[in-house]
Amino acid sequence: MQYMRKNVWELGDDWAAPILWYARGVAAMKSRALAEPTSWRFYGAIHGIDRSLWKQLGYLSSSDPLPNSANIKRFWQQCQHGSWYFLPWHRGYVLAFEANIRDAVIKLGGPKDWALPYWNYFKPKQFKLPPAFASPDWPDGKGNNPLFVPQRYGPNSDGKVYVPVGQINLDAMNDPDFTGVSSGGSPGFGGVDTGFEHGGTTHGGIETQPHDWVHGLVGGENPKPPHLPGLMSDPDTAGLDPIFWLHHANIDRLWQVWRQNPPAHIDPTDANWLKGPGNIGERIFSMPMPGDVPWDYTPAAMADLAKLDYNYDDLSPAEVGLVASLRLERLGASAAAANVTEGAMAMASGKNVELVGANRKALPISGDEASTSVQLDAGMRSKVSASLTEAATTGEPDRVFLNLENVRGLSDATAFHVYVALPKGADPAKYPERLAGSIALFGVRKASLTDEEHAGKGLTFVLEITKIVDALHLDNALDVSALDVRIVPVKPVPKKAKISIGRISIFRQGV
Repeated sequence: MQYMRKNVWELGDDWAAPILWYARGVAAMKSRALAEPTSWRFYGAIHGIDRSLWKQLGYLSSSDPLPNSANIKRFWQQCQHGSWYFLPWHRGYVLAFEANIRDAVIKLGGPKDWALPYWNYFKPKQFKLPPAFASPDWPDGKGNNPLFVPQRYGPNSDGKVYVPVGQINLDAMNDPDFTGVSSGGSPGFGGVDTGFEHGGTTHGGIETQPHDWVHGLVGGENPKPPHLPGLMSDPDTAGLDPIFWLHHANIDRLWQVWRQNPPAHIDPTDANWLKGPGNIGERIFSMPMPGDVPWDYTPAAMADLAKLDYNYDDLSPAEVGLVASLRLERLGASAAAANVTEGAMAMASGKNVELVGANRKALPISGDEASTSVQLDAGMRSKVSASLTEAATTGEPDRVFLNLENVRGLSDATAFHVYVALPKGADPAKYPERLAGSIALFGVRKASLTDEEHAGKGLTFVLEITKIVDALHLDNALDVSALDVRIVPVKPVPKKAKISIGRISIFRQGV
């Protein structure tokens, strides 16, 4: 049987049958003890668990019997972030969760073809939290709705939960490569080559936007002391929020859209990706299925939706930003030449990456704004300019990337916009064309720890600034010794959050 995942906003009404059955399935999983592998909290711990934080948030007590050590070792703390396994691991995680909910639904007398809905916050008027998740009551007006959690604070930490659509994007959908580089260029659509990576440093394109952003801003942070994160804001609690699964179903859907738009987008063929980290002697991906039966899987097994017996009701091509043929026309190529090149190149995906410049010291982020200046090497800047000037004939202009390296801090709910080359004293809102991108620090707290499991290096985010650099080139404004970078937080960042960026750098990537 093929199961069809449908848009949660297009099921008919707020408590349409698939949502009502989802709530009943969630309630069934929540009724099980933590030690049961198919329980709600056990599944949350598969993504991540911080026992101290769980206790503070009321999800763990001293009277809770823990699972046996074999199950903890096999299943818990498994999520893949900052890794080329990000997408396939989460696909298996969502599939296994869906199977457990479906099993509960069927046992309650529900439909045998139940499938998990997805939340497509990009569609018009669908950016708000679906109503069934926003009320503490069941549709009959009685309380204890299992889809509602109080630890969901929204972008402004005021309890109004929505996704700011003007601050998310699908730019990653235009990246030609699944696997990127960790040397300053594109991290790729799906991430950089790693082994088993529970908390990797460099986030891939689709992970940075929209994945991290939706997590951070939906979860938000409790405005009351001790300012604990919303469940969605922290990887160690995100799997406890029922909206997590609809968000990840949408990220999974976008992977499938990327693969078929354009057809040149393909998954890795490297054995270490296909066979997973078990191929190099590291942890395998494993999930508890109904009946407490373990299911082991590899990325290769996640490639074909038909073989996995599910699909999505909408796989329409996504609207994306930087298209190679339009870029080449803008840089001086004829429309005909640009279109010919488009078929051959899509977007320059060479692995030749060179540092163009960097700022000189770490940048603390607090209050309403922070800024720095990235000093440019004259020779490297000239290389970029030459590639843009010659683009009309070579068809191979550089791509340019802004790196925010070693981002550390204590607040996963922190989010900010990054602007490049704004005029002095300018209002950033009046220069949307200078917006390099928006960053949410999902996972920064854990990445900043220094212990046996973590090196404390923080996170690295990579933003493509090719369009900004193109515009500066066309305006004859690229012949400068430095580019100013301005950080504008979504809401003021308190000093106690200890947010800092170790280095801001610019890299060119060419063939």
